[in-house]
Amino acid sequence: MPKIYSYMLNRLPLNRSLANTLVALLLPVLLVAQPITQKAWMLGPFQKLNAQNPIITEQASTTFACPLRGETVRWEEKDVFNPAAVVRNGKVYMLYRAEDVVGKYAGTSRLGLAVSSDGVHFRRMPKPVFYPDNDALKAYEWEGGCEDPRVVESVNGVYVMTYTAYNGDKARLCVATSRDLITWQKHGLAFDGFADGKYRNAWSKSGAIVCRRVGNRIVAQKINGKYWMYWGDQPQLRIATSKDLLHWTPLETDGKIVPVAESRRGTHDVRLIEPGPYAMLTPAGILLIYNGMNRAKDGDPNLPEGAYTGGQLLFDATDPAKLIDRSESYFIRPDQPYEMHGQVNQVVFLEGMVPFRGRWFLYYGTADSKIGVAEARQ
Repeated sequence: MPKIYSYMLNRLPLNRSLANTLVALLLPVLLVAQPITQKAWMLGPFQKLNAQNPIITEQASTTFACPLRGETVRWEEKDVFNPAAVVRNGKVYMLYRAEDVVGKYAGTSRLGLAVSSDGVHFRRMPKPVFYPDNDALKAYEWEGGCEDPRVVESVNGVYVMTYTAYNGDKARLCVATSRDLITWQKHGLAFDGFADGKYRNAWSKSGAIVCRRVGNRIVAQKINGKYWMYWGDQPQLRIATSKDLLHWTPLETDGKIVPVAESRRGTHDVRLIEPGPYAMLTPAGILLIYNGMNRAKDGDPNLPEGAYTGGQLLFDATDPAKLIDRSESYFIRPDQPYEMHGQVNQVVFLEGMVPFRGRWFLYYGTADSKIGVAEARQ
């Protein structure tokens, strides 16, 4: 942007005040998400669609008869954010997290469904398709809710969703399945069957399953006879395996978690590493887009305290626990008003991505309040 400013000031017949005004007007249109040099294996560069963003916002007109509260709530009145996305029947389907203003833990979260024919303009269903209910998961989901979905397909076309159940005490990673994205079957805690329930009361979230791209579909892929999933929101990224996509085993050595990537001092991800969308097999290896969190005292000095930004990791295609490269810095950061200010300030949280009409659409939550999109050529 300094080059643009200099050109306007020195080459065009503009005074400084008018040049400043034009730069301010052009900045949202010209701003590219990527401030760093792309490595050959990285996806992108991504460009935020600032002229259209935010593409989904909160609304108070939709209501839902909550089976647990016993009353009608405006289920997406407070915030909408952290979406997953898939391509189905030539359209983009988005599952997104929505909060009411009633739940005592900053609102109860439920998952809504929206459909788009162009990847940008979405039509929402009036009721949530996934929510806390009078079922076996109530103790884990109520009344914080069902949060942060990530969705892939199995080889036989069943949608597999990892999501976070939050009861106000702990976040727990869970799994559900569906054939149509509307009717879902809950399968419970992802790690419940491991080591006599060792992880049942441990904090866990954000499961990104390793997949391959099949046309516009993102299909879970076995490696060495097992499915793999990156997970967690800690300074050390974790990994788990499964035979059936439903029951998962965290990778441990001598009873301790094996980290597969770690936060770095002096960078945007010093505080934590959290998976974004699914992980994807590419010719270079397994690519995982992730969310990093900054800490001012020992992180990136050019980012605000607590800022969430996006990075990329590359793992070995035959050994998903082996990190072989990573982006040096973030490729997307909060820089728009609705990304810098909201329920949680300074957040761009990447969670959904689809290949659609020759482009990658990357969907993200903005300040835990709205939903934005960036795109890149395939």
